[in-house]
Order: sequence, then structure tokens, then C-alpha cells
Amino acid sequence: MGFLIRVVINAFAIWVVTLIPALQVTVVAFPPGETLQLVLTLLIVAAIFALVNTIIGTVIKVLAFPLYILTLGLIGLLINAFLLWLTAWLTHWWNWGLRVEDFWWGVVAAVIITLINWIFGIILRPRKD
Repeated sequence: MGFLIRVVINAFAIWVVTLIPALQVTVVAFPPGETLQLVLTLLIVAAIFALVNTIIGTVIKVLAFPLYILTLGLIGLLINAFLLWLTAWLTHWWNWGLRVEDFWWGVVAAVIITLINWIFGIILRPRKD
């Protein structure tokens, strides 16, 4: 259940990022491109992003631990942007998916996605009584 909630939050965060045209991050819905297809595309892209973040992101973050210490955690911004770019690269093989036009705007988009995930994570976290 936790994975599904994380996918929905990721889909919402990616959708919010696509609403900011300056970031040059878009989601191309699969044909015919109606609202339902856009929502399903967002959910699929969010699931891919969650899997990339869980599998590859964990390995990179463990290997980059010394860089986290040296940069006081700022390397995490670049790692998150790389994972977003990697998700876009994985979905570019089809005619639908995530498109990130510029890496540095991808860094800003990754920061926004991380903030939205953090806020919703606090709100939706199960409470221990």
C-alpha cells in the first residue's frame, strides 16, 4: 500500500512540475492523449521514477556517501536530478513519457518534486499511538 501511495504522490509532484513551463519538463501522454491517458501516463512515469529511485538511487546514495559528507548533502540535489533524467531517458523509447529538456532545470524540478514528496510524506505518514 505504501508503494501505491508513493506513486500517486510522485505522479502529483511530476504533474505540478509540468505546470511550470520554465522548467522545460513535460509529460507526453500516450495516444490519443486525452485526460485519462495523461493521468495513466503520469502514474506509469511515477511508478518508473519510484522504482529508479528505490533501486538505482539507493545504490548511488550509498556509494556517494563520502560526497554527501563533503558537500553537506548538496550532492543529493544532483543525484535526484540524475534520477529524474534517468527516468526520462527510460521512457523516451516510447512515444509517451517524461521529457526533461535541460539538466539544470531538471535539478530545479527534482527539488520541487522532493519538496512535494516530503510535505505529503509528513501529512500522510501513519501515526503511532
